[in-house]
Amino acid sequence: MNDLFPADDAPKIVRIWDCETTGEDPEQGAEIIELGRIDLDLATDKIGNAWTALAKPRGPIPPEVKAVHHITEAHLEDASSLSSLWGDFFDGCGEHDVLAAHNAKFEKSFHHGNGREWICTYKSALVVWPDAPRHNNQALRYWLDIDAEPDFDPALAQPPHRALPDAYVTARILRRLLREKTVAELVTISKYPALLHRINFGTKAKGLLYSEAPADYLEWIAFKSDMNEDTKFTAKYWLKKRGQGK
Repeated sequence: MNDLFPADDAPKIVRIWDCETTGEDPEQGAEIIELGRIDLDLATDKIGNAWTALAKPRGPIPPEVKAVHHITEAHLEDASSLSSLWGDFFDGCGEHDVLAAHNAKFEKSFHHGNGREWICTYKSALVVWPDAPRHNNQALRYWLDIDAEPDFDPALAQPPHRALPDAYVTARILRRLLREKTVAELVTISKYPALLHRINFGTKAKGLLYSEAPADYLEWIAFKSDMNEDTKFTAKYWLKKRGQGK
């Protein structure tokens, strides 16, 4: 197939997943309280094999987090421990199959995937559709008019901000991405920081395309600022593209 996926090791499915949690950082005690996953069959282009489960956390769910996914302690009274769910989660996912998530850095911080390759549909969408108005999965859903696709199941997409519905929407975004790029290309894109489109900070530069930003401003971002890795990576990318990078 290619150097990333030799023919004998080619993935058969991409398993798209999402999790709802008690917070953002597992190193600070955040825990998964819901898992959802669904598969994209690379031979048939079909989306299916949906699965979801709730997980009982050891700690509390902060109210500001409940306000996002609306999962409360009452929903989790009879839930299983997270450790008991991973067997079902990975069932049918071979060692050469690929995992995917929207902003996969988040999911990967909770489970590394046992050595499998990853696709981040957020990073991929930034590259494939830089002109989209926003790149979160619900914005892409409506921008791409995914609900109009003949096999779209509206019940599987509801409610937003729950694990399986978000995974389902992400799976459909991935299927559209694969019309433009191969699995291997999306995996490669996903290994790098996000290539951002517009500057979203400052007063004079906010809203400006990185591709149109002055070189001295990009140099400040890339080499002197304390911006995050995505912002610095994007500035360095455009400097290098112009032949001005260090």
